[in-house]
Amino acid sequence: MCQSLPVPRFEAFRGTRYDVAHVHLDQVIAPPYDVVGSQERDMLAHRSPLNAIHLELPEPDLRYGRDRYLAAADLLDSWLERRVLLEDAEPAFYPYRMTAPDGATTTGVVGALAIGDDVLPHEETMPKPKSDRLDLLRATGTNLSPIWGLSLTPGLSETFAPDGPPAEDAYDDDGVRHQLWVLDDVGTISEVRDAVGASPVVLADGHHRYETARTYRDEVRRANGNRPGDHDLVMTFMVELAESQLHVRAIHRMVAGLRTRTTPATLLGPFFDVVHAGPSTERVVGALAGSDSVAAVTRDDAWLLTVRSGAFEEAGTDLEAGLIDLALREVPDASVTYTARWQEALEEVRAGRAELAILLRPVAVPQISAWADARRRMPPKTTYFSPKPRTGMVFRVLSGDTA
Repeated sequence: MCQSLPVPRFEAFRGTRYDVAHVHLDQVIAPPYDVVGSQERDMLAHRSPLNAIHLELPEPDLRYGRDRYLAAADLLDSWLERRVLLEDAEPAFYPYRMTAPDGATTTGVVGALAIGDDVLPHEETMPKPKSDRLDLLRATGTNLSPIWGLSLTPGLSETFAPDGPPAEDAYDDDGVRHQLWVLDDVGTISEVRDAVGASPVVLADGHHRYETARTYRDEVRRANGNRPGDHDLVMTFMVELAESQLHVRAIHRMVAGLRTRTTPATLLGPFFDVVHAGPSTERVVGALAGSDSVAAVTRDDAWLLTVRSGAFEEAGTDLEAGLIDLALREVPDASVTYTARWQEALEEVRAGRAELAILLRPVAVPQISAWADARRRMPPKTTYFSPKPRTGMVFRVLSGDTA
């Protein structure tokens, strides 16, 4: 007898949201924690004492001797008690649309995804401390920001197509419009749940938050006699894996620790034809980035990189990021950092904090789909899905046992 494969479980939940009758949503939403620098964190914190960044990236309360996690938990309790945040009366899915200034849209739906083997990683992950997010989850008992899942079910978007005016409507600092609807009709909830459950789910963004949620689930299960509950699921922004819904940016590499005599040609020559493109001025590098070229940039010069014939077959990948990662493995002392902005990559090289920047182009959505269908993981930091859902559009407060 053929054993059936597990299917994803995607559930409605009672969301907790800002009372938009008394809060300007533009003033209180924030980017997810892992894309917020210290300066932006301070700016958001000063924008409003109710900004979600106070929960997402809390600071210790030195006056009362509370660490940052306890401070976040107390603040969340205060907002709930003061009814700054209100819990919805019924379980719901939350259709969520992001519209960029150029009109490009991504429409997904926020729900609770069960943690299990049916959720497929999209990229290899890099070692990263998870204790911060785990301590925050333990203290608050709340999913503050959603992870991002890609559903392989064709036509999923049609099951939760937004209808009528949104319950929440805000703009972020990049001019992206964020709109959220509340879908609590029992029949439609069932339709969405069945559609997500019909195909595997690929984890696009939030791998570390997902693993943190898994660790938290296991802790609660050990403490409560292995009883099920809200801890078995994690808040997820679910998007159909389709070109119409996904907008992918490149992630560039900044390399430090290269050997003195290492040049772009010696490092990348095994996989790329390396052709001098001119001095590494902002005009030249911007033109290379704007044309979606693969390029190498040093403090003085820029080179155009073209994949050699047969290189993909030899390396066993169809991704330029895969070729770059293979080349960098030959330099064990090299350290690599990442950015989605070519301007930052150029600045790091000019400042001497990196000897080489490698500009990549976005991965095509059909490539992402093909790798997902084949159950293959892309190299770390291959895709940057943009824009990002905002923390503060909806929270998921867990009920029942805690770790």
